[in-house]
Amino acid sequence: MKPKYKRMLRGMEAKEKPQVAETAAVWHLYILECVDGTLYTGVTTDIERRVHKHQEGTGSRYTRTRLPVVLVHQEECGSRSQALSRECAVKSLPRRRKDDLILSGRA
Repeated sequence: MKPKYKRMLRGMEAKEKPQVAETAAVWHLYILECVDGTLYTGVTTDIERRVHKHQEGTGSRYTRTRLPVVLVHQEECGSRSQALSRECAVKSLPRRRKDDLILSGRA
C-alpha cells in the first residue's frame, strides 16, 4: 500500500468516533467478477444496492464497460476505515491470492 494511503487511513481511524452498535452502519468489502474475467473490489454499507448499481452501469466507470458483473466475495469489515484498509490490502494482492481469497472466503 502506498504511504500516502496509509497516512490517509490512519487519519480516518483517528478521527472516527465510536458509534452505538444499533445505529452504526456496518461496512462490507465486496469483489465482483466482470464479464471479461477481471475483478473489481469495493466497499459499501448495502451490498445488494451497490451490486444493482453496478449491473445498471451506474456503479463505477470500470464495471460500466464490463457488464454483466457477478458478486463473488463479500466480507463484513465493521467501520468505514476498516473497510477501506481491507480494500487497499485486497487490491494490493496478486491475482492468484485474490482467487484464493474468493475460494476460501477470507485470506
